[in-house]
Amino acid sequence: MSMSIEISFSKTAKISGGLVVAMGSLDSPVSEAARTADPSGQLDKAVKVAGFTGKSFATVDVIAPVDAAADRIALVGTGDPAKLTAHDWMRVGGKICKLIGKASKVTVLLGEAGAPSTDAAADMALGLLMRSYDFDIYKTRKKDDDETGAQNVSVVFQHADAGDCKKLFAARQAISDGVTLARNLVNEPANVLGPVEFAARAKELEALGVEVEILTEKEMKKLKMEALLGVSLGSVRPPRMAIMSWMGGKAKDKPVAFVGKGVVFDTGGISIKPAAGMEDMKGDMGGAAAVTGLMHTLAARKAKVNVIGIIGLVENMPDGAAQRPGDIVRSMSGQTIEIINTDAEGRLVLCDALTYCQERFKPSIMINLATLTGAVMVALGQHHAGLFSNDDKLSEALSKAGETTQERVWRLPLGQDYDKMIDSKFADMKNTGGRYAGSITAAQFLARFVKDTPWAHLDIAGTAMGSPATDINQSWASGFGVRLLDELVRANYES
Repeated sequence: MSMSIEISFSKTAKISGGLVVAMGSLDSPVSEAARTADPSGQLDKAVKVAGFTGKSFATVDVIAPVDAAADRIALVGTGDPAKLTAHDWMRVGGKICKLIGKASKVTVLLGEAGAPSTDAAADMALGLLMRSYDFDIYKTRKKDDDETGAQNVSVVFQHADAGDCKKLFAARQAISDGVTLARNLVNEPANVLGPVEFAARAKELEALGVEVEILTEKEMKKLKMEALLGVSLGSVRPPRMAIMSWMGGKAKDKPVAFVGKGVVFDTGGISIKPAAGMEDMKGDMGGAAAVTGLMHTLAARKAKVNVIGIIGLVENMPDGAAQRPGDIVRSMSGQTIEIINTDAEGRLVLCDALTYCQERFKPSIMINLATLTGAVMVALGQHHAGLFSNDDKLSEALSKAGETTQERVWRLPLGQDYDKMIDSKFADMKNTGGRYAGSITAAQFLARFVKDTPWAHLDIAGTAMGSPATDINQSWASGFGVRLLDELVRANYES
């Protein structure tokens, strides 16, 4: 089972057993803090034998000498500490997590002259927590080669300004909790997490002060959300829409809004997908997961901003009642849509959610997230999310937030030539523009439901699930979008 980690900060470090971790730089591979943990001087010899130079993110782990108070002493390289970004310090924290092994007590020594800043210490703690995540609740037996096993781990960061570290870490803890929620939602199997169950998870945010309203199928029919409801026709599980409101800003301020695609499982419907890899489609609600995790983070850290989160929750299944290619549906906006491919379903969910968001809340900006197209992975791989927008300022802010958090985005074009590709012979538009420019034509479809509101669409198909493992995430579900959008809000919209 995964680790349960308790983070604390202390001005002094009383070393008694367990693992001791210190930093090592290019100037001083074995820091003074590390030498205090090893009065015998054997650590210098061990470092020399291991070839540890203090290079960034390198590690060395040794059994402590007989005279040492610790059981193990480890060093993590920081290179030139002055050049490390907040994300780099998170990576250092991830390296510390990897070193824990069987230890139940970890002391991280940071308090000597030239120590990392209080922000860096808090970022390390965040990185450690994020790396420790492991979705193993359905495993009933522990593997013999598990590095950790079920355990409670106490991690103490020793820093001269421990009080400031603790205050700074409180906001990071909120981020970690939001990311964990998003990862859990994406990792859950679809037989456990249907639209009703997902909506119930969103409802739990009321404990943090978020107002949550759940729309049922009956209520969405009254609102004429025929596009969204059409996706759910083949499933025995009823659709839901969750509207989450966090009003932490001034009453007069317009809210910022986030809309997420929540297809809890996507078979493709009548246009059924190939069997290979279909199990991954339990993660086709990664956009809704990110929005829910973000709302948790903003509420938990009491963000001074008004925020609306809307998630459309459906299951796309083949059935006698399912939507067919060639059907024409009328969206909440009144625009009609010819269904060319029932596997282009996420945009049908989002278009009604976007219309509802604009008409009811009149937000200052609106951003939607969706695991929308495989085409975006062809274009960008799994290291950037696709960004489409009608507003340069919003795009620049998102790109900057992406560089800060390393949840990176890359802007792709929109334009009239692409828009014509979704014109239909029989309706106002069709739900796919064909093979070419698939991620762009999907964005053009969404753009038809956005009026004058500054808007951005993030296609996170390559980054929300199955993305490459990193120093701060070893999970299939990454929680992509929570840190990105929290940084966007913090830097641009909080009062």
